[in-house]
Amino acid sequence: MTDELTGAFAGIDVGGTFTDLVFYDSRASAVKLAKVPTTLDNQATGVLAALDAASVDAAALDLIVHGTTTTTNAVLERRLCKTGLITTQGFRDVLELGRRTRPHAYGMTGQFRPIIPRDLRLEIPERLLADGSVYLPLDEDALRVALSELVEKGCEALVIHFLHAYANPAHEIRAGEIAREIWPNGNITLGHALISESREYERGVTAAVNASVQPLLRRYVERLADRLSERGYGRDLLVMNGNGGMVSARVVAEEAAKTVMSGPASGVMAAAYTGRRAGIPDLLTYDMGGTSTDVAMIRGADPAVSHEIEIEYAMPIHVPMVDVRTVGAGGGSIARVDAAGLLQVGPESAGSVPGPICYGKGGTEPTISDANMLLGRMNPERLNTGADGVSLETIRAAFAETLGDRLGLDATESAAAVLRIATAKMADAVRMVSVSLGEDPRDFALFAFGGAGPLHACAIARELGVPRVLVPARPGITNALGCIVADLRHDYVATVNRPLDTCDMGEVHAIFARQTEEGRAAIARERVEIAELRVTHSVEMRFIGQTHLLRVPLASATPSRADLQALFEDAYFRRFQVRLPEIRPALVNLNTSVIGRRPEIDLSALIDAAGRKARLAEAQTGTRRVYFEGWTDTPVYWRDHLPPEAILTGPAIVEQMDCTLVLEPGDRAAQDGDGNLIVTVAGRS
Repeated sequence: MTDELTGAFAGIDVGGTFTDLVFYDSRASAVKLAKVPTTLDNQATGVLAALDAASVDAAALDLIVHGTTTTTNAVLERRLCKTGLITTQGFRDVLELGRRTRPHAYGMTGQFRPIIPRDLRLEIPERLLADGSVYLPLDEDALRVALSELVEKGCEALVIHFLHAYANPAHEIRAGEIAREIWPNGNITLGHALISESREYERGVTAAVNASVQPLLRRYVERLADRLSERGYGRDLLVMNGNGGMVSARVVAEEAAKTVMSGPASGVMAAAYTGRRAGIPDLLTYDMGGTSTDVAMIRGADPAVSHEIEIEYAMPIHVPMVDVRTVGAGGGSIARVDAAGLLQVGPESAGSVPGPICYGKGGTEPTISDANMLLGRMNPERLNTGADGVSLETIRAAFAETLGDRLGLDATESAAAVLRIATAKMADAVRMVSVSLGEDPRDFALFAFGGAGPLHACAIARELGVPRVLVPARPGITNALGCIVADLRHDYVATVNRPLDTCDMGEVHAIFARQTEEGRAAIARERVEIAELRVTHSVEMRFIGQTHLLRVPLASATPSRADLQALFEDAYFRRFQVRLPEIRPALVNLNTSVIGRRPEIDLSALIDAAGRKARLAEAQTGTRRVYFEGWTDTPVYWRDHLPPEAILTGPAIVEQMDCTLVLEPGDRAAQDGDGNLIVTVAGRS
């Protein structure tokens, strides 16, 4: 093990609009950066273009870590592979019945489409009871008939999901053996193998998501690995998982569902790493890109990980993921006036093609990026779009005609209104990961990143009462940085699902020990250097008669029954401010995370020290009229030229290769040793 990262590494993150790259070579103290448009038809092309843009020789790299949106986009856009399901007789509609919820809590309309259509969900005789005992043996002949039928229907992937398999996987294991004799490929998902926990609906949906994206991810990583190999890259390719850890591309498709939210997770891991080094371990992360905004909470430099993420309505994915919430408000979010005459921003996005009007690629509808451009917050000469921009007059006319005429505002007022609506929407997203969980945003700093994040960060912090904003050295490529600094991580879940007072604590301790051993072995198989191995344990509990689970961290792998009772009751009181001593608690799930911490890298290398100026005035590139409450002549600085201990007072604009920071009047920014700008928001201390 080593404390310092050695070698040449590339972190590459594919977003909805841009593909970002960070190259770090510890031996030469070299850093290279690139941002190129994402190639949606084949993301591998964009990855290779990023290597070319940074002049990085793939053959000289020791490691490539890749964050991908392949599975996330496939699920959200329902571009899924044809998948079949074989389940217990009488239970094929579990995926469709779901829970007693509605798409809109106060509405009677909405649409739900199960991942696997009903004609591809087949039933066979077999049945286990909740305690794992066999009630009806597996009918192997019926299984073979069902498998042949799904093959004939053209299914590319298969899910085997039997009732109570978490308690006894014997039937699923035997069915998997038979399926491998008949199924034409290796795209077979056994429900218990992915997550061994109760709740048939959530386990079934997770398995269905895994199977339906498995062929897509397998083809993509194989194609990318082949093209990298053609360029001489002979090492392992690692792929980010949604839990903030990494896994080899050789096996990533086996548990493809774990890569959903891979990109957002890498950004959160970079935020936790940066905040720890900056001495600000409690963060609310705010990642605004071209298509959406992702937010998350970090306590003590440890991102919150959830086993109950619902990526969209009625699509719970119960594998461990960094708890990231997403709203449809990105730089490309389209502003419009609805039928009621109200201004709306998003969730529809102009994307990268045709993009916002200011991209000059044919976009005609006003967006958040266009509003920033019109209000002087962005420099049209530094817009990285791969095309010639358009004039401000063209943008102004679009705002006046599309929005202003219907709202009774001029173009400038319309653009300012768009930003206010966007700020409120993004502030609400931050509240989802703080206030809704019983946390006070004022106890945190806002970590602003993404290509558009720093443009809005100070306004959002003011809206929330957050006192400080931390803007990292390279906000626009933070997700790619996260690919380099992220740890190796393996998470395990086992279901007990019994009243606490009836649990065998020896069995509980044995499960924790077994999970730890499996995690250590998995880390040891990875060909990646680590500095430290860390193991954490937690349980998920509820009061008997309640539905929702509460996660309780543990200090050791051998808790007593009394420890679990006290810890759960304290956690319940902190969350709901009530004690229920008359109700028995139930122990539902046992969780273990085995984390291989990566060696440190020097973040100060992200900005070349040779380019820094001696005085702040030398870093100023000019003055621009910017609209705040009115038009104000505002100094503009180039971030790479800021002196090491620069202090700026708003209003000010700070530009760099990958983003723009807006300091509003009265805001004060100071630079630390890693090149982070730490902003004290005006009126907050």
